[in-house]
Amino acid sequence: MNLSIKGKAEHTYDAIVVGSGISGGWAAKELTEKGLKTLVLERGHDIKHIVDYKTSNSAPWQLNHLNKPSRETLKQQHKQARTGYTVRPDAGYLFVDDEDHPYEEKKRFDWMRGYHTGGRSLMWGKQSYRLSPMDMEANAKEGIAIPWPINYEELAPWYSHVEKFAGISGSKEGLAQLPDGEFQPPMGLTPAELDLKAAIEGKFKGRTLIPGRVAHLTAPTKEQTALGRGTCLYRNMCRRGCPFGAYFSSQAATLKAAEMTGKMTLRPHSIVSSVIYDDKAGKAIGVRLIDEITMETVDYYAKIIFLNASTVASTAILMNSTSKRYPNGMDESGSLGGYLMDHHLGVGASGALDTHEDKIHFGRRPNGFYIPRFRNFSEKAKGDYLRGFGYQGRGQRQGWSRYIGGFGADFKKELTSFGPWRVGMGGFGECLPYDNNRITLSKEKTDKWGLPLVVADAEFQQNELNMREDMKNDAMEMLEAMGAKNVRGYNNKPSIGLGIHEMGTARMGSSPKESVLNKFNQVWGAKNVFCTDGSAMVSAACTNPSLTYMAMTARAVDHAVSEMKKGNL
Repeated sequence: MNLSIKGKAEHTYDAIVVGSGISGGWAAKELTEKGLKTLVLERGHDIKHIVDYKTSNSAPWQLNHLNKPSRETLKQQHKQARTGYTVRPDAGYLFVDDEDHPYEEKKRFDWMRGYHTGGRSLMWGKQSYRLSPMDMEANAKEGIAIPWPINYEELAPWYSHVEKFAGISGSKEGLAQLPDGEFQPPMGLTPAELDLKAAIEGKFKGRTLIPGRVAHLTAPTKEQTALGRGTCLYRNMCRRGCPFGAYFSSQAATLKAAEMTGKMTLRPHSIVSSVIYDDKAGKAIGVRLIDEITMETVDYYAKIIFLNASTVASTAILMNSTSKRYPNGMDESGSLGGYLMDHHLGVGASGALDTHEDKIHFGRRPNGFYIPRFRNFSEKAKGDYLRGFGYQGRGQRQGWSRYIGGFGADFKKELTSFGPWRVGMGGFGECLPYDNNRITLSKEKTDKWGLPLVVADAEFQQNELNMREDMKNDAMEMLEAMGAKNVRGYNNKPSIGLGIHEMGTARMGSSPKESVLNKFNQVWGAKNVFCTDGSAMVSAACTNPSLTYMAMTARAVDHAVSEMKKGNL
């Protein structure tokens, strides 16, 4: 559209950030604190910290339908419901309506989305782990896909930078496969978990069990309390939004810090369709968006553009950003859209204990234990596969929500008593990057805003399927080693997306012939466009990836501002 000179000036900023979730919030914080006037574009509605968390203090009996989704909800959120928990009344309103926000599946793809300020930073699991040198070197050593263009040493100081601000509770363990970070005190293990830890470490050389490393404050710093954040209260109601700011979210932390600088403007209902590339200037000059409500097309301009809309959404924007320089989207390698990854889960084991009947666990801890990777590290794989997996789990006594039969006085007594201890663990396995695991844009179908639908064509392949046998059997083996009763393993059919850790599709690399982004997350040939969400990932490791997105974002902003001051952007 044509804007007047005055109109263009009013739509011009130093930097634009597309997306306000985990990585977008970090981009906003770092850019504004470095003095840049920054526009943050959020495609969904605005959710204010504390006041807009609808169910954050609701008791179980105050939730509709015993916290089970209605038939109407299941119709509107039929894909969002695939997790089994994302559409329940306590937090279902934070996930998208599949009828308004469709996508196409050549193979099943479980794309869980939250279109609102803060994105999935409001609903994430908060498990926060660093990639290890082993993770970042694996592609090169094994000849898989392409090597990472950066190494662990380059990213390590940025991990420390974001950990200190976000607040990660955890224990220092000195493990090569799971580097230590800047931790607040860890959340304690339960008696059952301590028994499992003793059995694992006593009977399996090279295996260990540690408290989960989570973005929950256990000893807030002055910087964190100045933002209004407080200590975790062990409510375990995190998916509803935390009014205490105890866990890390954009609302409670990064966006608030950005707002306090006076340099941030947040524009909700802003569906970015493309990056505007100026062929004469040889760089991007802004972004084009569609107002979600008015359907108006609007252009905004900036010297620096950060794409943080999430893996699939950022890639779709790049694909839709065509120009003479980029007739097929902002990529010349052919890798854009390819190498989609996710962690495969839905495999593990559980068992019961007849010990510690005189003990209960403390509160409702929003965490559990973590068993770091040991396959193809301290122990070889039993099956034929590369890479490995870790486990997340918990051991706690069952409460009133367990199945209780009967009637009368005995029923009432049982209902107000704790049940037996149970221990369960689920594996998170690494997915290799495959060229044929792809997303594309439909040439026939569009959404209500006229944008082409995303088409997913991806699946877990034989390496991942082979790995799952060890994931189940090792879990059973460790539970049996601690003396658990009625140990049962499970191995459900996996699908990409269910881990909600989409990665890849706009990978980093050392050459424009093989990658979309360079080592500083800049689009090759458009060096003022940065992409620092999960789309940049070159390999997946087996640990939760959000901490890596944060570190990559802070690193990229530092480089961007430095280059801008030198006149290179």
